[in-house]
Amino acid sequence: MTTLSVPDMSCNHCRMTVESALAGVPQAGAVTVDLTNRKVRVAGPAPAEALIQALDKVGYPATVD
Repeated sequence: MTTLSVPDMSCNHCRMTVESALAGVPQAGAVTVDLTNRKVRVAGPAPAEALIQALDKVGYPATVD
């Protein structure tokens, strides 16, 4: 499991965009978004760098938490 900090997430539109971007990453698996703490948990074995790149492409910079 990978946990990412996504500080620019703040609403349900953000959640949908982040979930959609991560769904396109091979082996991402289940994605859980916590808007309150601005964290995203990715259950699958996808590399963190691939997850971060996918979020960067849609305007949500992220770091591994």
